Amino acid sequence: MSDIEKVVLRTRRFEKLLRTQYHAEGKGLHQLITSSEERLPHEVIKKLRYVATIRNKIVHEEDFVLEDKAAFFNTCDECEKLLLPRSSRFIWGVALLLMGVFTLTAALFYLIHWDTLIQLFS
Repeated sequence: MSDIEKVVLRTRRFEKLLRTQYHAEGKGLHQLITSSEERLPHEVIKKLRYVATIRNKIVHEEDFVLEDKAAFFNTCDECEKLLLPRSSRFIWGVALLLMGVFTLTAALFYLIHWDTLIQLFS
């Protein structure tokens, strides 16, 4: 896989993440970052701008060479780690809420029907 493909695939993941989790709007990665800037973690904005700039250069400038690939992909990994916890926290919150509702429902059922259940199993 070429450098261009690797960079574009990583940045497409960021674009999808910004649109779905941070309600970003716009065409390119820079516009998505700008539109969701107040909802993004502050430490990720500068890193995302760097990623977007490298992406634009590698796609649009014919003679651009990504010299420090490791640093670029490490920055991508850091951005992903900073952006993903929001989605996983939501899922964990929903799971805990559902577990609590089921537990409360079961407790109420046993509280209401305790006398009947004791007679059935005695």
